[in-house]
Amino acid sequence: MNESLPKKILLATDGSEDAILAARAATDLCAATGSEVHVVHALQPLPRYAYPGVTAEVYSRVLEVREGAARDQLDEQKRRIDEGGGKVAEVHLRSGPAVDEILELAEELEAGLIVMGSRGMGLVERVVIGSVSEGVVHDASCPVLVLRGGEAEPKPMLKEGVSSTCTSTPVSSTAG
Repeated sequence: MNESLPKKILLATDGSEDAILAARAATDLCAATGSEVHVVHALQPLPRYAYPGVTAEVYSRVLEVREGAARDQLDEQKRRIDEGGGKVAEVHLRSGPAVDEILELAEELEAGLIVMGSRGMGLVERVVIGSVSEGVVHDASCPVLVLRGGEAEPKPMLKEGVSSTCTSTPVSSTAG
């Protein structure tokens, strides 16, 4: 394998259409380069105080259902990657702010590339709730590939004999 290509790719997923597009790109890169893929989903913690009157049993059940749904999502993503010719080394379910969890795991794994989708929020939404992709791009110590475009079929792109994909709506940001 070419030394400049990543040996480990971290795919961050939230189940959105853009995350599915990112998974296809990660699968293509993995299949073309022999890289291994790690898939991560970060569950935002639920603040207990936001639900007054909820019993501990109900709260625990909500947490179990959320975790089960997240694990199902990770399993489905792994299946898709495996079927697409990729190689998933491990799936990771983390709990905490998504930007922090993605960056922390990328450092732990010594990932050579982070791949993720971008929902394309407007200015007000980004200011109010923040953009995970912008936070990751800004603070990552490795390259980050951000894709936007939903489940529309990406356009094939050939470069130096490596088949990959790109969307017609690229997202870019610079670290500052």
